[in-house]
Amino acid sequence: MKHFFIVLVYLCFLSCNRDIPTTFSEQALNETFISMEGGEINFEAILDSYNNKTIFIDVWASWCGDCIKALPKVATLQKEYPEVVFLFLSIDKSENNWKKGIDRHNIDGEHYYMPSGWNGAFGDFIDLDWTPRYIILDQNKNIKLFEAIKADDKRIKEKLQ
Repeated sequence: MKHFFIVLVYLCFLSCNRDIPTTFSEQALNETFISMEGGEINFEAILDSYNNKTIFIDVWASWCGDCIKALPKVATLQKEYPEVVFLFLSIDKSENNWKKGIDRHNIDGEHYYMPSGWNGAFGDFIDLDWTPRYIILDQNKNIKLFEAIKADDKRIKEKLQ
């Protein structure tokens, strides 16, 4: 029982000390994505194209069952918050699968493909270990919600208002 208590205290200590970033690292901002038209663009330029807008980021993949199940909830958020930019970043295994997934599931929003997948600078920065992953940025590109894995997480609506 004593060991259990020590482990519990240790885990609580670790989870309480996790720093939540408020801005993206230089490396994450320089990560290269692919646009729907096939051009390369870094993450910073993507964000710059939505100046003064709140941004809802959905990191997803067409093979991800949880991502697909969450899409109706994300679509509901899009209807509730039409002024918000919904930015979908795909970690699919290929551009072809990514585009087919967008068409198959009729996903409305801004779309970019992340060729580095899980293991690039962006994925490392957000400590990507699960999809879907939701991040919310304010109008100044500050991170307001760093990690949500459910589209109905109550913090999402709190941060979008």
